[in-house]
Amino acid sequence: MERKIERQTLHVFLTGELDMKNATELKNTIDMEIDKKGIKTVVLHMGDLNFIDSSGLGVLLGRYKKLLPLGGKLKVADVPPHIFKIMEMSGLPKIIEFISDETA
Repeated sequence: MERKIERQTLHVFLTGELDMKNATELKNTIDMEIDKKGIKTVVLHMGDLNFIDSSGLGVLLGRYKKLLPLGGKLKVADVPPHIFKIMEMSGLPKIIEFISDETA
């Protein structure tokens, strides 16, 4: 997991799998940046992600809920079609902004 901060935006580049094994690490990384650096927008770049499970979806929903009262946003970029289908079944596209890497 690579990350980059630009102003008040945290970019996290996910690769491989976002599952029970690494969901807590992602959650803690994002929360630390929000709490210590005043991050208002988190962009998760998913172009190199090949799997997500309910733990990963939970991290996304949890970060959305954490940012909302702060006036912040969670965005996901370049979601592979098979992962988008999973997210769509969970209702995430109704609340989280989906963008391309070009607009991130």
